[in-house]
Amino acid sequence: MSHRDLPRQILWTAIYLLFILGPLFTLLFGALPPSRDFATEFSVALGYSGMAMMGLQFGLTARFRYITQPLGEDVIYHFHRRVSLIAVTLVFVHPLILAATGSKEMQLPDSILELPLGAVFAGISISALVLLVVTALWRTRLKIPYEIWHASHIVLALVAIGAGLFHMIAWGFYLDNPWKRAFWIGMVALWVALLLYVRLFKPLFMLRRPYRIAQVRKERGDTTTLVMHPEGHPGFRFSPGQFGWLTLWGSPFKITGHPFSFSSSAEVDDGRIEMSIRRLGDFTDAVQAVEVGQRVYLDGPYGSFTVRDSDSVNVMIAGGIGITPMISMIRTLADRGDRRRLILMYGNTDWDSISFREELEALSAQTNLTVVHVLSRPHEGWTGESGYIDAGLFKRHLPAGYADHEYFICGPGIMMDAIEAALSEMDVPLSRYHSERYSFV
Repeated sequence: MSHRDLPRQILWTAIYLLFILGPLFTLLFGALPPSRDFATEFSVALGYSGMAMMGLQFGLTARFRYITQPLGEDVIYHFHRRVSLIAVTLVFVHPLILAATGSKEMQLPDSILELPLGAVFAGISISALVLLVVTALWRTRLKIPYEIWHASHIVLALVAIGAGLFHMIAWGFYLDNPWKRAFWIGMVALWVALLLYVRLFKPLFMLRRPYRIAQVRKERGDTTTLVMHPEGHPGFRFSPGQFGWLTLWGSPFKITGHPFSFSSSAEVDDGRIEMSIRRLGDFTDAVQAVEVGQRVYLDGPYGSFTVRDSDSVNVMIAGGIGITPMISMIRTLADRGDRRRLILMYGNTDWDSISFREELEALSAQTNLTVVHVLSRPHEGWTGESGYIDAGLFKRHLPAGYADHEYFICGPGIMMDAIEAALSEMDVPLSRYHSERYSFV
């Protein structure tokens, strides 16, 4: 993110708040039903707010570039996760308050067959939300494959929101007015339209713009680079450091795509895209089996993690496969003949696992690049840096004026947290360091 993105950040934040609070305030216009006690009204307000927040999650994950560009795709997805938990909490607190205050709406009939329709839909919605939260928070622990989880996540979200809407209409206390009911139905239609945009219209566009695998290149560090050329179209332009969603097998209508950084130079003129993917024991295990000539689909570019025109020293801090956006930046600057000062601090397990090791050495001669390798398991006789990247390493290798440099950080989450803490201790302003996290679930 940059200061020039601030107006759009404020704009989209204001629009988000409008869509959250607007549906709640519309209930107060026109003829109002008889007033009830504070606890009941407060619980109902929480329920409506939770529903509005849940519905807008479809918009947060719709990948509108105009929205994601100023904020960053990773920020959007982490915000989506946090807000989803808040929304679910509001929905759960709604009936708990009613139960705690002895509301007559919570009194159960003698037979389950006599349950009001609104209560039935409420039960369906809450049950779907329970499954949604459990599978989202403990997917890894439950050993649910990502593709299965992703599909069930969408289905459960639709069931929770749909049943929640029917619960509101069936209860009808605030939605007895036809235009208020129409307003909320229109809101749900908007949420569904956002989902259709992601799952239907965008895949249709991608279907007409496929790519072909031109080369499968093995790299150090159990990494494979896929070189892809556009087929029947010019491709798209991207900024170094950005990423795209890759669909390797099946059509773009397949529910699950996977985000990977572009590792190629942004200055290529043939539309070529490269992605370098490390084998990590999940979907990435199959990348090595990709064959030349295979058709694939790309959705991009996304992300605001990119170098800009600046006289500052650019400090790139990478851990493992976090090198991919950095190598794209360095290759691009080399192709542009850009001689700005670059310092790459690159953490790996050992000397043989350093992806692009030889190329980085060559690029050091073409650009004003200094590479500092940091090995957590150095071999005997290693005289370079060992251990982990920390504030001490910065002070040994960075020029004075730490707060004036631009920092780009990408790697394992625990490494990035430690580096951000170290930069904060060195009084580097938050606006000076940029992080890219690809854990979107």
